[in-house]
This record gives sequence, C-alpha cells and structure tokens, in this order.
Amino acid sequence: MMRANLRPEMIESARGGDSQAILAVLAAAQPDIRRYAQATCKAADIDDAVQDALVRVHRHIGQLRVVAAFSGWVFAVVQRECIRLARRPMAGTPIESVEDDLRFASRPQIELRIDLGAAIEALPEHYRDVIVLRDIEELTIDEIAARLDATRETIKARLHRARGLVREYLVR
Repeated sequence: MMRANLRPEMIESARGGDSQAILAVLAAAQPDIRRYAQATCKAADIDDAVQDALVRVHRHIGQLRVVAAFSGWVFAVVQRECIRLARRPMAGTPIESVEDDLRFASRPQIELRIDLGAAIEALPEHYRDVIVLRDIEELTIDEIAARLDATRETIKARLHRARGLVREYLVR
C-alpha cells in the first residue's frame, strides 16, 4: 500500500503528462519502491532495482489505465526488476569471467585474501574508498554518496570501475 502523501489527483496529473506531477509521484513513491525492493530483491540488487523501477514508472506512467491500480502496478514493476537483475549475472558473463571465478575459488583462502588486500591497496584512493565502504563496511550507495559528498551515479561508476580493476589485478 502506498503512503498517504501520494494522492490520486497527483497520480492522475502525472498520468496525463504533467512533468511536475511526475516528479512529485516519483519522490513520493520512492520510499515504497525501496521497501518493495528490500522485500523482493537480493541485497546487492536493491539500489539498481529502485533506480530501474523509478525510470520505468517515469517512462510508463502515462500507460497506467486506472489510478487506483498504481500501487499494484509499481509493486509489479519492482518485482520484474528484481527478477531481471537476479537473472543478469550469468546471462552476460563471458566464459573467461566464469573461469576466473573458478580459479579464485580453488586458491587457498589466505593467499586470496593477501592478493585481494594488495589489489585494493593498489587502487587509486577514490576507487579504494568506494570499494571499502561498499564491500567491506557494507554501506549503501546513498550512505557512501553522503559520506564522500558525491552523487549516486558517481559512486556507482567508481564502484563498478574499482571492482573491474580488482578483478584485473587478481587475474594477472
């Protein structure tokens, strides 16, 4: 169930294409979308599911037939995003990546930890900070963005690049 600050007339205006109403609906629905994602997605996919669901709602709110169905529709959008994200890892993973994962899994854990520490230490500071905060301290993207005074997009890009650099270091 959606929160009370999401009024039917606001949804109706957004459905009609009013850009201010669309922004207001997205802002009001975001906490519920996050709550749905937390209940439906794997922890690692929550931020992506929320972002992707917000984009879908923004693009397709004009196709919503009945205003009263908004809550169910948004829940279905989030659910589809969680399923899509859960299926994603193996679908586009190159064979070399799978082979690398198997090679990492067969190494002694202490050796892998030493190499992983060296890989993280070798990162430029702005990448190292992000990967440590996300993967070791387990902060959310929003918490990291606030702590480092950066945008969500910047943090996500840095995290993606940092993980890629760590993988390259470990493969070598």
